[in-house]
Amino acid sequence: MVDRGASALSLPDDWPAHPEPILALNRMGSFDWDLDAGLFHMDARAHEIFDLRPGEFDGDPESLADRVPQTEGLRLDALVAQAIKDGRENYGAYFRVRRRDGTLRWTHTQGYIRRDGNGGRPNRIVGIVRDATEELRELASRDGRATPAQEEIRPRQGNVVQVTTAALAHARTVQDVIDVLKDTHGVTHLGATSLVMGLVEAGRIRLIAEGPEGSFVPGTRVTRIDEPYPMSEVVRTLSPRFIESPDEFAQGYPILWPHITDLDITAAAYLPLIVQARPIGAMGLLYSDRRGFTDEERDILVALGSSIAQSLQRAMFYEQEKDIAEGLQQAMLPRTIPSVPGADVAVRYRAAAIGGAKGRDIGGDWYDLIPLPGGRVGAVIGDVQGHDTHAAAVMGQLRIVLRAYAAEGHNPATVMARASVFLHELDTDRFATCLYAEADLATGVVQVVRAGHIDPLVRSSDGSCRRVPVEGGLPLGLSAEFGRLEYPVGTIELDPGHTLLLCTDGLVEQPGTDLDDGMQTLTALIAGGPQDVRQLADLLIDEADERGGDDDVALLVLRRRGLDAPQTGGRLQQHVAPGDPEALAEARHLIRAAVRAWGAVDRADDVELVADELITNALMHTEGAAIVTLRVLGGAERRLRVEVEDTSSALPRRREAGTSGVSGRGLMLVDLMADVWGVEARGGGKCVWCEFAVPLRH
Repeated sequence: MVDRGASALSLPDDWPAHPEPILALNRMGSFDWDLDAGLFHMDARAHEIFDLRPGEFDGDPESLADRVPQTEGLRLDALVAQAIKDGRENYGAYFRVRRRDGTLRWTHTQGYIRRDGNGGRPNRIVGIVRDATEELRELASRDGRATPAQEEIRPRQGNVVQVTTAALAHARTVQDVIDVLKDTHGVTHLGATSLVMGLVEAGRIRLIAEGPEGSFVPGTRVTRIDEPYPMSEVVRTLSPRFIESPDEFAQGYPILWPHITDLDITAAAYLPLIVQARPIGAMGLLYSDRRGFTDEERDILVALGSSIAQSLQRAMFYEQEKDIAEGLQQAMLPRTIPSVPGADVAVRYRAAAIGGAKGRDIGGDWYDLIPLPGGRVGAVIGDVQGHDTHAAAVMGQLRIVLRAYAAEGHNPATVMARASVFLHELDTDRFATCLYAEADLATGVVQVVRAGHIDPLVRSSDGSCRRVPVEGGLPLGLSAEFGRLEYPVGTIELDPGHTLLLCTDGLVEQPGTDLDDGMQTLTALIAGGPQDVRQLADLLIDEADERGGDDDVALLVLRRRGLDAPQTGGRLQQHVAPGDPEALAEARHLIRAAVRAWGAVDRADDVELVADELITNALMHTEGAAIVTLRVLGGAERRLRVEVEDTSSALPRRREAGTSGVSGRGLMLVDLMADVWGVEARGGGKCVWCEFAVPLRH
């Protein structure tokens, strides 16, 4: 046994009694690795090979990290693990050891794997280590052939190039490229200590990867191409620069060298990143455990630089397109949301992260809020098919026409039908889902039309939340194509303190769940969320961000305030088509809801009955539709005015009804129940109106 003073650890009892003379004659050291205890025993000669002094090694294999470069250690660990996995009894490998003075020496090891008797579990490795530097040098100089160590590393280097190139194929942004290169499977497996990289922009080089943390050189964030730096040089010459020693670095770049002497750089490889004969940047690999580069290593690095350049160009193009797309979408979405008296509003947009990419993608989701006369507001949420600039362009056009149709005074069903015809007539194959809600904030009555979109949700003032089913029509663009432009109008009563939430399906759909499950999850999240609409919107978008997903999210939240809602000036208008009993019933419902919301509960029955009579007369005695309008008038006393317009210029006549007649009582009823009534000419038609005195709300 060799000098036990080299290690305070005791060697196993079955260690050969006197291996020292044989090993010493061959300049070999021995080791015994106890896999169960995790202890690595070495003799004195092995300590010398690793350049360890007595007491410096405590038996923990991790303690050898200062002597074995990280890339070498990883390679040895992988080799031993593979040998154990394959059931082999031994293994051998060349690797490099960093000595105390920083120089690297080639070392060779052979290990014998011992296993226990219970299933052949490995529990111990014994073997030898020896300095192989001179041996490899002699082999290399004898016939110019690659040494065994070089033969061993060559496929590893080639594999790194293949793995890195494959990983770069999935990089979409410049930061993705940098992350791939800094990954454990990146260029650091070629032995490099760190990476620096810069991009050429307007005749300058902008640094995008700075090397080791804390190693930034002042004044190099942006440099000119004619400055005396290695990256500038390779960009100017379009040729790689291999620096093989610290002295060469110091002499060639005296301005840069003093700032990096503490990094223990022993060699460096700077590569121009060239695409189509044009430099787009430069990359530097810094080494702290080598001197010089073989011809093969240079060829491998140049090939790697070419692959990196191609990936960088793709990433730069992607980011440019993404910036253009995002700018287009931001231009298409409303710059600001108007203040709405009587309501709190919050809107949010989140672009999709397609394919799990860190960058965001463009989409066709949008929201809009449209102020309308009489204290009303139109809320729009929609989603154009696709995730590209074309989807964003279509979205912008749809947003504009929907706003225009609503501002012209068309009812919600007409707004949606016209938008569908518009999209159908565009030169596009895209369709869109959409939901348009026209809310009268004075009454709380919300008229909703839905074109293939998901239903709205309403949260009550007590926090409960529910999905509101709304009968819908086909998506925009398809309804015109199939000749089905009917969009039924649903009605929601939004009481003070209630919140209306409109969203696109990106907020609802979750991988592995159906739409109903997603809506239930969203409903529960809203019910437990904050009352403030902005905080609630932030919560929902944060949840969408955390969940990820490959679809955009557009969100509009509107909460009706109660205390500061307008006391006068409320207005409600409804279009009633002839031969449509549902439209008449809906008009009655809206009238009753509006009258109650305006604080005229005591007169709700009277107003509903008179309005119903006027509408029925218009439908029976004219050939067109009727338009009923309710509004609150201020002044010395508060009055509620009902107007029913039709297209006939014939004035109504008051008639006496017979004992068995079913008609003739209409105007008598109006005269009896209303405080005042009259008839006005309106263009080619007329308007029959009546007014009711209603008490002020307290």
